[in-house]
Amino acid sequence: MSEVLEQLDFNSYIASFRQHLHHLFREKYDYNAMSLNRDFPKEFLKEIMDAKPLAVAIPKLHGGRGVSVKECLGVLSAASYESLALSLTFGINIALFLEPLAKYGNFNIQQHVFKQFLERNAMGGLMITEKAYGSDALNMKTFYQQVENGYKIKGEKHWQGLSGAADFWLVTARKSNENGDLIRDIDFFVTEDSNPDQHIPLIERYNNLGLYAIPYGINEIDIVVPSGQKLVPDSTGIKLMLDMLHRSRLQFPGMGLGFIRRLLDESMQHCQQRLVGGIPLNNNDSVKFQLARIQAAYTICSGMCAFSVDNSGIEHDLATLSVEANSLKALVTDLMQESAQISLQLAGANGYRLDHIAGRAVVDSRPFQIFEGSNEMLYSQIAEGILKLMRKTKESNLFEFLKTYKRTTLSAPYFRSQLAFKLDGPSVQRDTVTLGRMIARVICFQFVLEMNGFNEELVEITRQHTLMDLTMFGGQLNSNNSANPTFNYQENSDWMDFSV
Repeated sequence: MSEVLEQLDFNSYIASFRQHLHHLFREKYDYNAMSLNRDFPKEFLKEIMDAKPLAVAIPKLHGGRGVSVKECLGVLSAASYESLALSLTFGINIALFLEPLAKYGNFNIQQHVFKQFLERNAMGGLMITEKAYGSDALNMKTFYQQVENGYKIKGEKHWQGLSGAADFWLVTARKSNENGDLIRDIDFFVTEDSNPDQHIPLIERYNNLGLYAIPYGINEIDIVVPSGQKLVPDSTGIKLMLDMLHRSRLQFPGMGLGFIRRLLDESMQHCQQRLVGGIPLNNNDSVKFQLARIQAAYTICSGMCAFSVDNSGIEHDLATLSVEANSLKALVTDLMQESAQISLQLAGANGYRLDHIAGRAVVDSRPFQIFEGSNEMLYSQIAEGILKLMRKTKESNLFEFLKTYKRTTLSAPYFRSQLAFKLDGPSVQRDTVTLGRMIARVICFQFVLEMNGFNEELVEITRQHTLMDLTMFGGQLNSNNSANPTFNYQENSDWMDFSV
């Protein structure tokens, strides 16, 4: 099948891949039963990988399909329609290993690694996160020192997807000076697990709550890699990391689209077939509202994908594209979780099973709001980025600024009443997060408007739900909530003392 797929045009390629996955997940294997177990069974995973889905992220020079963002998102979407864990496995390989290697890797290591992916179904991942420095990557303690013909790397990483299973890794480390101090910049190294000098053992496996098919845990690093396996940044390693992480965030909609579409299809079918008092469930007005919420999520995610295709290729430098990348990642993952919660609610008691699509969707989508930057942090960064631009232009009215900002010129006029307020002086962090949620929605609704010819009913549904969300968030800003927790809450708080 792989040889045929590599020769097909993309439409034929992705249609064949979808059919391949449908057959494996729903006909040949009982994936509902398998979803309760850790890891994909080896034979099952082999049949998936024999279709060479990761060829979309390998340059044509090395036998791949050419690192086309449209093809990468198409593969991610096709996978997430059947399994979010499979799509994340592909996403880790594509955005956090293959694309950085294709852009910054030495030709010889590229040639060697890409061959392993195409011929032996190899997989790769990225090691950044450390126990004490989750999102604070610049303070990581994994370090390296230059040795003869290479680099010695030592440290510990955790929560890497595919821990103990990937064949290759991109490992991040900071250079140790002669006095033992670590420099601020970060470097990236390709490691090959089959080489004893480069093997990174998994010393503890985590019992992750969802995404059972993906192993996570603690990885101990004490390796030596040749000098040719260090990535070569255009300027600094920090900018390389930002370019890579922003590109990854811009590809989250690929995982989100198939996932949300599956939930929409399942929920629509259930609500049409389920009778309550002899009347289909979808005749209920609150059910219509909930289905429309998922359709709005699907529409916004579609716009995000269209934007990513035009802006996230490896030919682009994305280091400074933080507002857009953070908006896509934070909003799409919020929409994924909300869509899963709605789908479970509509499914009723049956949905509250781990082997039901809705129940599994809730636990599998939840960590997407946390990894690669928690959504609260990203929303705060979005707002801070826009506020900085507003200060530069000396504009304090949010609407007046957004109607001229390149990412919101089309969308802002739809929400004038919700955005026409002044931002004077510093805001507390909780309000900055809320403001970021608002801005992200206005930005992403513009991506919908830019898809000329897209289904007008879906666009209108999305407009109404975006307006509702902005009104709600505006109410939060106006509430002036300054409530802080009290840490001695036990005092005078036992209700039994106040009951006769």
